[in-house]
Amino acid sequence: MSLSVRPQRRVLVTKINRSQSFAGVNSSADRPFRNLSPFTPTVSRKTGSRVSRMFSMSHKSPPPKVPQPNRLDEVYEALKKGLTAYLEVHQLELEKLSTQIRESKRNSRLGFLYDLDKQVKSIERFLRRLEFHASKIDELYEAYCIQRRLRDGAHNMVKAYSTGSPGSREARESLAEASKGYKEYTENMCLLENDLESQLGEFHVRMKGLAGFARLCAGDQYEIFMKYGRQRWKLRGRIEVNSKQVWDSEEMVFLPLITEFLSIKVTELKSLANHVVVGNVSCETKDLFAALPQVVAVDINDLGTLKLSLEVTWNPFDKDDQPSAASTVNKASTVNKRFSTYNQSPPDTPSLREQAFYVSVHQAGLLRRGGHW
Repeated sequence: MSLSVRPQRRVLVTKINRSQSFAGVNSSADRPFRNLSPFTPTVSRKTGSRVSRMFSMSHKSPPPKVPQPNRLDEVYEALKKGLTAYLEVHQLELEKLSTQIRESKRNSRLGFLYDLDKQVKSIERFLRRLEFHASKIDELYEAYCIQRRLRDGAHNMVKAYSTGSPGSREARESLAEASKGYKEYTENMCLLENDLESQLGEFHVRMKGLAGFARLCAGDQYEIFMKYGRQRWKLRGRIEVNSKQVWDSEEMVFLPLITEFLSIKVTELKSLANHVVVGNVSCETKDLFAALPQVVAVDINDLGTLKLSLEVTWNPFDKDDQPSAASTVNKASTVNKRFSTYNQSPPDTPSLREQAFYVSVHQAGLLRRGGHW
């Protein structure tokens, strides 16, 4: 399975192919994407730019006037798969940490066990938050399906009353009531669709660089413009002599949308008044709901000789105080390193401080039992 690309101006045979590092997504019908290491350039920032965020209300799309139930069904199925994958990844990490705690109770220090216990509790809280988030999305989708069935029933009633002879007063009143109900159910569907869209989390897009084999030459300058609904991201880059690429921006956070597609436009800057549009494509984003970061390559031109490499990480929550999969995994890897360090040289003899602690505990136990130390 690959992320399909929707051409805008002309029919292009253009695709986004994931790298083989993301397991279980490529099908036999799609052209396999090569490993990015031979031609992925090194990207450096011109200035110290932080991650741009688009959480202001101006970038929030208003409720749609016409609902898109078929599109919402597709996004819901992809979202459920992504949440299920998120739960599985963190469940495996929790089991791994629990196994380490059981195995290291005898030959590890108390501080290390305390660190492991903190990681376990953090992952458990994150799992509960994920489960609550998934149940909330299910409730919104069920309410949306109920409103859709009511809207279809009102539409059939309006159609039935309209085809008949509206001569009687009762028929006219029934037609007006059915039309009113159809309008009300349509508005409810639009509101629920907007509420569900606000629960999609966020996409962290990192610029990896352009890959074009002999297409890229030293001194070339490119401008990349991405449009996702009301969200914009424009960045400029230059190809250096040593095959490096310098870009003025490196990372962007996009809020996922249900009915919009990601539009990418790449322009080569020849001179002040001479700009050549290399490619303009529109990409599907529903396949980006995944637990692990994905490296995708977008074919910019018709022949596929120029590719745009992006790393996309999906976070199911759109707030800074929510823990993400990357932070949890990084903390767990740190614990693993410390665990291996303690296993290599376990403390056989206790230190002076530990001996004093054991003596005080033993003395307290004797005093409670009425003995003497």
